[in-house]
Amino acid sequence: MEKQPSLLLALLFFIIVSCYIAETHAKKQEQRLGHLYKAKLKENSGVDTSLFKTIHNVSRATIHSQDGLKENDRIEKLPGQPEVEFSQYGGYVTVDESAGRAMYYYFVEAQKSKDSAPLLLWLNGGPGCSSLAYGAMQELGPFRVRSDGKSLFRNRYSWNNAANVLFLESPAGVGFSYSNRTSDYDESGDRKTAADNYMFLVNWLERFPEYKGREFYISGESYAGHYAPQLAHTILYHNKKANTTIINLKGIMIGNAVINDETDVRGMYEYFQSHALISDEAAYQIQKYCDFSPNATRSDECNAATEEAEENISHLDIYNIYAPLCSNSSLTARPKKASITNFDPCSDYYVYAYLNRPDVQQALHANVTKLDHDWEPCSDILRKWQDSPSTIIPLLREFMENGLRLWIFSGDTDGRIPVTSTKNSINTMKLPIKTPWHAWYLYGEVGGYTQMYKGDITFATVRGAGHQVPSYQPKRALSLVKHFLDGSPLPNTSRYT
Repeated sequence: MEKQPSLLLALLFFIIVSCYIAETHAKKQEQRLGHLYKAKLKENSGVDTSLFKTIHNVSRATIHSQDGLKENDRIEKLPGQPEVEFSQYGGYVTVDESAGRAMYYYFVEAQKSKDSAPLLLWLNGGPGCSSLAYGAMQELGPFRVRSDGKSLFRNRYSWNNAANVLFLESPAGVGFSYSNRTSDYDESGDRKTAADNYMFLVNWLERFPEYKGREFYISGESYAGHYAPQLAHTILYHNKKANTTIINLKGIMIGNAVINDETDVRGMYEYFQSHALISDEAAYQIQKYCDFSPNATRSDECNAATEEAEENISHLDIYNIYAPLCSNSSLTARPKKASITNFDPCSDYYVYAYLNRPDVQQALHANVTKLDHDWEPCSDILRKWQDSPSTIIPLLREFMENGLRLWIFSGDTDGRIPVTSTKNSINTMKLPIKTPWHAWYLYGEVGGYTQMYKGDITFATVRGAGHQVPSYQPKRALSLVKHFLDGSPLPNTSRYT
């Protein structure tokens, strides 16, 4: 029987075929996973898939003076913004002076109790996609962009109802973040991203010293299933190395996250079958003939079954299998009626138009060096990804040993990194169950399902949410993050919600 180079080739082809790609500058963050898998497949590509290791040469000498920079970063008001009572900031933090490498951030203080509320960092994935584009402007930030590309409306379920929220465009080359040494864009990878994210944080805390010692949490989605744990590991490493708490990390929360390549792929096809997207015959053939372990080859039978699956799902938005597609990406002269609870599938286009406006960039204190390219939701200038571990499960085990709170959540209508993938990944850890599977509630309705494990790990689904959970179920997402930050179990009865 003829063998082909790798089963990952099937996954790559599936991703390319299944993504809904419009003729636009906007690029879905999830499509970036296809580029990474393609790089991994190239012979002698140099992509390192070994376990994550911290870059050790980060020292206190790389912390720079931040005097006066906080007030310079204060955003008075964004163009088209409704009135608000909380403060917001935006600007650059240099992470490497010799390279001229600087990271752009957007920060919104909590709407209540900002002096005691925790600090929460949000990271989007890709790799190569912007937390400003997705997290801030389409998911959990205080505003959404209207269809005219000029004005904003309030997100009443913004996560700054629960925390002081920090959004970071990472790594350099993503969004407004940049490096004067363009070779940096060819040297991006998981390890360098974690090191730069750490250097950003320690310098940002110098600029905002009132948050030193504050409870700190990391959250994110998709490829942030790598970013968040790797940054958490780096923080733990340097706290131990310095024998002091440099950053008061308390926990991480990741959603629809890339965790373990083998279970991610296997769980994807299981989801297709269980949601009647592919035939039982194709699912059986995939189960029988496809080996999803690292470095596996695939047979002709596996080829045929995965190609049938690709054809069946090719006209869906696989990142929310029940969602409509964007049928008209044009901006409107007058904004359409906007809704927080009914997500507009064309939002990518509105955000792209808004963040490329010169007046918006000026208000955000962004693009101060006048980049030679447009702001993009996903970067076009990151040309190579150096390292991407095949699993981050060892890091999750480390967090259990160090007493960190770990929540993993899953929007249950996402087919790309579906609930079955995440459950498979957790099951490989063979954790003892603390609280068995049960429904959790919000406003008297089932918000999703949850199970708690010994070692302070909680898994939760969010009912009716796609890959970008706060976009599709903002009320349930806010309830989720509130319970995560409080360290309280999700409510198991409708009587108290």
